[in-house]
Amino acid sequence: MSNPLQVAVVVGNGIGPEITAATQRVLEATGLAFEWVPVAVGEQAAVEHGHPLPQASVRQLQEIGLAIKGPLIVENLKGRVVCTHDDGTEHVYPSLNNALRRELRLFVNPRPLRGMGAISGRWAELDIVIMREVTEDVYAGLERMVDADRAEAIKLTTRAAVRRVARYTFEFARKNGRRRVTCAHKANVLGLTDGMFLNCCREMAAEFPEVAFDDCMIDAAAYALVKTPSRFDVIVTSNQYGDILSDLAAGLVGSLGLAPGANIGEAGAMFEASHGAAPDIAGKGIANPIALILSGALLLRHAGALPEAARVEAAVRGVVIEGRVLTPDLGGKATTEELTAAICSRVRSGVS
Repeated sequence: MSNPLQVAVVVGNGIGPEITAATQRVLEATGLAFEWVPVAVGEQAAVEHGHPLPQASVRQLQEIGLAIKGPLIVENLKGRVVCTHDDGTEHVYPSLNNALRRELRLFVNPRPLRGMGAISGRWAELDIVIMREVTEDVYAGLERMVDADRAEAIKLTTRAAVRRVARYTFEFARKNGRRRVTCAHKANVLGLTDGMFLNCCREMAAEFPEVAFDDCMIDAAAYALVKTPSRFDVIVTSNQYGDILSDLAAGLVGSLGLAPGANIGEAGAMFEASHGAAPDIAGKGIANPIALILSGALLLRHAGALPEAARVEAAVRGVVIEGRVLTPDLGGKATTEELTAAICSRVRSGVS
């Protein structure tokens, strides 16, 4: 790349600033030039603009199109966010993370999960990608109190949204040489909503005959993922199922700290770790930055910097599999700085 790659940076809170800085260092170690553009979201934005997601920040993220995002603290029962648009319309979101995805029109959360040697134990050979639709389902936040003793939530499913995520999934599988797409659902109970999700995936599969397709009940998928993970290659599923299933798979790999993620839209993308902000260890210098570093590698892939992305991924795997420089969550005693330095050294040398 001849020009610097412009990337918006949302540092988040908790351990966010620490692991974001580590990720920037590792990406810079590839030799690529970056223009990092800070964007205020969350606590910083609330202080500076009186709102955790001001429209100015949304516009900035849309204009740049690529963002790396640290984790944001979302308190239970206190996460609802109301965004007022320039035309006066309002939208209520169940959380700040949800608001970010929806305001930026991101629709799919790919989470690649791959075993890493001894730390993954019997799941060392795990290699799957979970494609989570992120605009609908019960996470759309369409809920209400019927009376003092009863609450209801709507499980929203639309054909347009499902076909969009299904197409993205099959195109990804074809482009990356993946052998199979599995739709995880509960259509035997939720015949209308999950039934529509399954039928849309079946229709899309017919357009990609070179990619095998099957389906699996979500509870059976969770069981099979633990017992026989080779059963799966790429899994496409709805918002809530994808959230839960990808955390399960991260546990098999060895830690949420090894689980990268992305949120992709038709006109932009945001890359973030699958874990939370871990405020209990913020500032102690022991946070594990690997999930966000691997998310940074996904950013490079999305931007077309494939050799550099591969170097970052190989460097991370090399450090983790070697096992000498690991943070406490991975069973080691290294600091964030020591782990970051070890990965940077491998990226620069090209040694995996």
